[in-house]
Amino acid sequence: MVMPLILASQSAVRTTVLANAGIGFTTQPARIDERAIEEAIAGSGVTPAELATILAEAKARSVSEHLLDAYVLGADQTLSLDDTVLHKVPNIEQARRRLISLSGRTHMLNSALVITRADEVVWRHVSVARMTMRELTPAFIGRHLARVGEEILASVGCYQIEGEGVQLFEEIDGDYFTIVGLPLLPLLRELRRLGVIDG
Repeated sequence: MVMPLILASQSAVRTTVLANAGIGFTTQPARIDERAIEEAIAGSGVTPAELATILAEAKARSVSEHLLDAYVLGADQTLSLDDTVLHKVPNIEQARRRLISLSGRTHMLNSALVITRADEVVWRHVSVARMTMRELTPAFIGRHLARVGEEILASVGCYQIEGEGVQLFEEIDGDYFTIVGLPLLPLLRELRRLGVIDG
C-alpha cells in the first residue's frame, strides 16, 4: 500500500510545482508561529539554512502528529544577506528599500524540505541558491515597482523570478525549483525511495 503524501503548506507556488510534476498529494496548511520559533532560537548560532530546516520540520510535525498513516512534507525558505535572515516587507516603500539593499550584492535563498511520518522525521534536505543582483538605479527600481505592483510583497526578496524579477539579476547559481522554494529533484529521488511515486 502506497502511503499518501500531504503538503503542509498553502503555498500556491509549491502546490503548482508538485502538481505539474505529476505527484499525487493533498494539502493541509501547518499551524505554527514562525516568528515565535525564530525568537526562541535567536542567538543560538543557527545558520539561515538551519533555520529553514527547523521551520520546515515544525510545519511537517504540526500536521504529521494528527496523521499517522501518511508522509507529510514541510517546506520553508529563508533569504539571507551576509548571514542575516530577512523577512517579508509590508508595503511598496519598504520593497523599494529592500531592492536598494540587495542591489549589486549576492544573497542566498535557503530552501529546506522535511518529510515526516507519525511525527518522526524520515528525511531532511536543504538546497541553496546564490542570487547576485545587478546594480540597480533608484529610478529603475521605482519604474520596476510601478510595473509589478504589490504582488511582489508576497516574496521576501521583493521579486518573482518567474516574472519580471528575473531582470534584476546579474547571475544566479542554483536551480529554478530551489529559488521558488521546493527543491524538486532531491524530493523526487526521496519520494521514489519511499515508494510514494513510481520509480
